[in-house]
Amino acid sequence: MRLRSIILPALAALSALSVECRAQESAPYVDDRSDGAALVRSLYNAINRKEYARAYAYFGEKEPVGEFKAFADGYAKTESVEIRIGKVTTEGAAGSIYSAVPVAIRSVEREGKIRFFSGCYVTRIINPSLQVPPFAPYQIETARLDDAEGPIEKAIPGVCNAP
Repeated sequence: MRLRSIILPALAALSALSVECRAQESAPYVDDRSDGAALVRSLYNAINRKEYARAYAYFGEKEPVGEFKAFADGYAKTESVEIRIGKVTTEGAAGSIYSAVPVAIRSVEREGKIRFFSGCYVTRIINPSLQVPPFAPYQIETARLDDAEGPIEKAIPGVCNAP
């Protein structure tokens, strides 16, 4: 009986690890911060792989998504996400380069529930030619997503505005 009380929790823990490993194996690792759209794709790659610390690190110092625990807990039921990106607009302002990235998200939860979200990410990089070490790549400055109706192709906003 005592052996059973040790083995069952161990098997449950291994099962949970197996699910996380399958999520990581199904989506190849992508960490591309070469422009705003690539950064947002990398964010959702990290979310698909359940790498919430990496996803959280893509946000700027203002932490537009709150504290890490709340951010990670927000994906507790998420099995996978699919992203579609609309027409990105990029502009320079005061030594920085901003990109407004319109997105539509299709989220699949553990119970099979499908949800759609629509909104905008604004990314920023200090002009690389003006930076001194340590180099700071693109970061997400603001994120605004709202519930939307599917299909995903119709949920992409027509325009997003950079600051």
